[in-house]
Order: sequence, then structure tokens, then C-alpha cells
Amino acid sequence: MSEKNNYIQGKTGPWEVVIGLEVHAQITSKAKLFSGASTVFGGDPNTQVSFIDAGFPGMLPLINNFCVEQAIKTGFGLNAQINKISIFDRKNYFYADLPQGYQISQHLYPIVGKGYLEIELEDGTVKRINITRLHLEQDAGKSIHDQHPNKSYIDLNRSGIALMEIVSEPDIRSVEEAQAYIKKLRGLLRYLGTCDGNMEQGSLRADVNVSLRRPGEDYGTRAEIKNVNSVRFMGQAITYEIQRQMEILENGGQIDQETRLFDASKGITRSMRNKENAHDYRYFPDPDLPPLVLSDEEIERIRALLPELPDAKKARFIRDYQLSAYDAGVLSSELETVSYFETALKHLKEANEKSIKQLANWIIGELFAALNRDSLLIEASKVSPQSLAELINFIYEGTISGRLAKDIFTEMWETGEHPDKIINAKGLVQVSDEGEIATVIEKILNENQDKVMEYQSGKDKLFGFFVGQVMKVMQGKGNPTIINKVLLEKLKS
Repeated sequence: MSEKNNYIQGKTGPWEVVIGLEVHAQITSKAKLFSGASTVFGGDPNTQVSFIDAGFPGMLPLINNFCVEQAIKTGFGLNAQINKISIFDRKNYFYADLPQGYQISQHLYPIVGKGYLEIELEDGTVKRINITRLHLEQDAGKSIHDQHPNKSYIDLNRSGIALMEIVSEPDIRSVEEAQAYIKKLRGLLRYLGTCDGNMEQGSLRADVNVSLRRPGEDYGTRAEIKNVNSVRFMGQAITYEIQRQMEILENGGQIDQETRLFDASKGITRSMRNKENAHDYRYFPDPDLPPLVLSDEEIERIRALLPELPDAKKARFIRDYQLSAYDAGVLSSELETVSYFETALKHLKEANEKSIKQLANWIIGELFAALNRDSLLIEASKVSPQSLAELINFIYEGTISGRLAKDIFTEMWETGEHPDKIINAKGLVQVSDEGEIATVIEKILNENQDKVMEYQSGKDKLFGFFVGQVMKVMQGKGNPTIINKVLLEKLKS
């Protein structure tokens, strides 16, 4: 299966992949959407359940205003329209873990309307993915089927937890675009503080709609892959689903509109049920909840709470620090990476283009490599941003060479020591005295007269040999700039 210009080449010709994502993001809130029950993850089963969450008769829901505010902030982050009037509906269906027999959601009148998110692909292409809507709804509970041979258990701790369902237009055309979209969205939500983005705990999960069509034709019949909770699994599920649908279509079959589940252990999707349509849910306005009405003043108050968002921060890094688009994108993509970088910046003695570029290179290079080796997140880094900035200061001032700095960083990572202690304890201060360096160079040149003659006859590559010999004698402490300068002078004389 090859991909070119976003077309998949099958046996009978090219196919275009059409993907839309419905992302369910759990709102960061201490209480649920319509009750005061706790939302803390990992509580004992059925210990965080109010009468409302359990569906007791006569219980009236009361909207959590903080969750409304979080949804509006997210809407602004998605460059979307904030609707002054939105309506809560009852979405009727039966699950054993849905005590009320319906889910309170929003159907025709969501709190957030059309918006967009821009994603950047590996080749630098920027693509706009349009957002259809963001609506508020409550989560269902959880059915547990593996604790007893012939019984299922119900945990209602998640029942009533506030969700934002963020629905994209079917603008995504490849696995790469789908993964870039979910990564960008996750990073945005975490910047805003409206969702922690923890996919393993179910705080962020996606329903992935996939269909195929011939280039230029109408949309094909889609299959929905339910509750994908990992970027990697999303890629695997879409890849499998593309192949499955293409084989059916090329053999003359038809795609069923259905809901499917991704089996991560086998890397396949399997049928769950026929896909319901809106009329199957019998939506109607919830009689216990009045329309949600927002004033211009309230909307503007929430807009003023917005932090600097990833795209704006990336643009500022490029403009103010002269970083490349790639470096600025990496440093601004995740909240913790930004925090590390900006904290380190405050500890640079000379925060100029050169030192900031060095800092960016060390974070993206040495630091990320060490984090990957030890499977750590940047917030658990063994080298603090202050210590890394101190190391950069020593390099910038010429106290140590870049080569020695790598050895010092390794020891910093292993011991947690500050660089100044390591430098002083091991006598690693860089030698910049021209006279001392010239003495070493003269000795090496006298010992290698044959190579000096070869260099002077045109073998320029031997320059690197001489530099290496000088650094070896000086145990890596010689200032490379001065070594190159003096060596060049001596070889010309």
C-alpha cells in the first residue's frame, strides 16, 4: 500500500482516505458536570457517586459553571464561535452503566460552533482542519466484565463527569494528519488547562471515522472506530481500516456503516454494532435544564483569562529569539517543555541569539536523548533547567569547551550535581591562554614534521589530525577557537 499526494494506490486505482475525529476530552474540574461528586482518578468503585449520577428519581441537575467556562476557553483556543445560547438535550439509549437511561448532551445548539486547528506535517506543510462544533455532555459509568465468569460489575465513578466532545470536519486525509491533529489538540488543551490530556486514564479519547472514495467522488460510507486512547493505536487502527475497506471495495463489496473497536493486541478493528443515526437517540431538550445563556461581558471576561497559546508562542520564539521554525515548534508544542525552556532562559547570564540557540540545541539534543534513554518525561528530568542554563553559561563564557560540556552533562545526569562543582572537582576549566596553547602546538608540529610537510603540500585534511593531537595532549581543555587560530598561523609560517 503506497501513499502519494494523499492517495492510496490500490489494485484497481487510487483511493482517497477521508477521516473525521470526534474527540472526547474530560474537563479539568474537581466536580462533575451536574453534581458536586469528586472527579479524582483511581477512587474505589462507586465511591464518587451522587444521587444525580446514580439516576435516582426526582434528582435535579445543576450546571457546573466552571465546566462551562472551561468549554468557552477551549472554544477560543480552537478559533471558534462562542454561542450565546446553547441547549442541553437528552440523548436516549440504554447501557447498564448509564443509570438515567439517557445522557445529557447538546445536539442542535452546542456551546461552541465552527472553528479550526492548524497542524504542521513532517515536511513543514501547514494544513487547516476545520472544527464543526464543541459541545458539553456527561460521561457514562464503566462496565467491568473480567472480574467474574458470568457477572458484570458496574462502577459509576465516571458517571456524570464533564466531557467536551470536539468534532472535526472530514478534512483529514492520512494517518500522519490524524496523529498530528490529535497531538496538536492535546497540547492545546493542556496549555489551556481545560483537560489534562491523559489518554491512558481515559481523559482524552477519540472516535475515528474512516471512509474511502475515488478522487473527486462523493464521500463513501464510513466506519467509526470507537474510543481510541493512544496516538500510536490511532495510527494502527486507521492503517488497518484503510486496508480492510479497500479490499472490500475492490472486490465489489459495500462498506457497512457501523461502530468498530480496535483490538490493540491483534492490531485489527472488529465490528461492535450498526452505527446509530441521530433519530435513533430520540434527542429532545432536557426539561430540567433551562437554556444556557451567556452575556457578552461573561464571554469577554473568559477570553481575558487565556494564556499565550502554542501557535502564538512559536511565532514569538521565532521573532524574538531568532529560532528556526522547527526548534520553536518543538519547544512550544508541550506545556512542560515550554516551562523548562522559559525557566532556563531566566538563568542565562547573556540571553542573546547565540546563547538561546545553544540552549535550544541542548534541550532538543542532549536533554531529549537522556530523557528517552531513561523513559522519563521532561518534568522528571535529572538535570534542572537552572543547571542546564548554568552549563550553557560556562560554554558561552569559554570556561569549558562544547566537547567537555557533553561529558559534564552526562555526570550531571548521573549524579544530580551542578556543573560548577564537577568542573572544579575535576579541574576541567578550559585553557584559553594563547602562549600555553602555542607551546603545545609547537611541540606536536616538531614531532610530526613529515605530516607538516604533507599538509603544506596540499593535504588540508591533516589539519584535523593536528587539532586532535593538541586536544589529546590538553585533555580536551584547550579552547577550540584559539587552537584553530594558532595552529593555522604556525602551519603557514
